[in-house]
Amino acid sequence: MKLIIRWVATSLALFAAAYFVPGIHAENQEAWQVFAVMAIILGLVNTVIRPILKVLSCPLIILTLGLFVVIINAVSFMAASSIAVNWFHVGFYVDDFWAALLGSLIVSAVSIFVNLLIKDDKA
Repeated sequence: MKLIIRWVATSLALFAAAYFVPGIHAENQEAWQVFAVMAIILGLVNTVIRPILKVLSCPLIILTLGLFVVIINAVSFMAASSIAVNWFHVGFYVDDFWAALLGSLIVSAVSIFVNLLIKDDKA
């Protein structure tokens, strides 16, 4: 159930990013399928590619006291958009790095909020 809630929250966060950030747009803004599939792709990128980027850039993360993770989030966001468009033909486009940065901040903020609301059952 938690996975579905996070998936829906990420889909809504992607919709918000496409709505508020000028450099992010979906081929069909009303098609919820675009945002749902993009949420799955973003989750997979965050699971597979993002940890590799963190390990490779560990010295930069330490040097910038963790702020380089924001750059990694933007690169992951751009990678997910590129994978969605080129491999799965999902019309979710990110025009440039700055749009990816703002979009990743929106998605991260929503994810933090949802994770605070969802309690872990670890006791």
